[in-house]
Amino acid sequence: MNGPVSRHPGDARAEILERLRAALADRPPVPDVPRAYRRAPEHGVDVVALFASQVADYRATVHRTDPGGVARVISDVLEARGARRVVVPAGMPDAWLRDARVERLTDDPPLASATLDGADAVVTGCALAIAETGTIVLDGGPGQGRRALSLVPDVHLCVVEAGRIVGTVPEAIAALRPVRPLTWISGPSATSDIELNRVEGVHGPRTLHVVIVEETPGA
Repeated sequence: MNGPVSRHPGDARAEILERLRAALADRPPVPDVPRAYRRAPEHGVDVVALFASQVADYRATVHRTDPGGVARVISDVLEARGARRVVVPAGMPDAWLRDARVERLTDDPPLASATLDGADAVVTGCALAIAETGTIVLDGGPGQGRRALSLVPDVHLCVVEAGRIVGTVPEAIAALRPVRPLTWISGPSATSDIELNRVEGVHGPRTLHVVIVEETPGA
C-alpha cells in the first residue's frame, strides 16, 4: 500500500488560494476602501510626556534622563532589582552599562535556553515607541537582538530615545519595515482569568523599566 504523499506546505497554500480565485472569478471587484487615518497626534501634544504617561498606566516604571545619565539610571535599576546576570544584545552601546557591576551575557553565539532563563534581566533599545498607546516596538535591530531576549528574562529594561517616539500607530506602521520580526510591548506581560485576577509574567517579563532619553528631561 502506498503511503501518504508528502508535499511542501506552500503547495497547499497555493492550491487553496487558486480555489478561492476560481470561486470568486465571476464576482464584481471590491472597490478601494478609503482609509483616512489620522497619522499625527493632536496639534500641540507633547509626545514624550504622553508616552511616559501611557506606558506608566501599564504598570511599567518610567525613568526620564539625558544622554549623560543613561548609564547611572541603568546601574541603579539593575542594582535595585538585584540583577547580576544581564543579557546584552549585539549592537547595544557599551556606555549604557558603563556603571553597572554585572555579568554581561552576550547572545553570540545564541544563548542556550537554560542560560537565558537564568538571566536576571535584559537591557535593550527599541526601533520606536508610540505615544498614544504607550507601546514599545522592537524589530531585532542593533541593541535589540532576537525576540526571545526580551521575552524570557523576568526584568526588561528598555532605553527609548526621545527622537524614536512617534505620536500614533499609523505613524509607526509607516516607519517600520514589515519584513522585520516586530515585537510590540505595552507594559509588563500580564493576563487575567475569567474572574479578572491579574497574573503578571506569564508570557514575558514580569517587570518593565523604560528609560526615556531626552536632551532636556521632564520633571
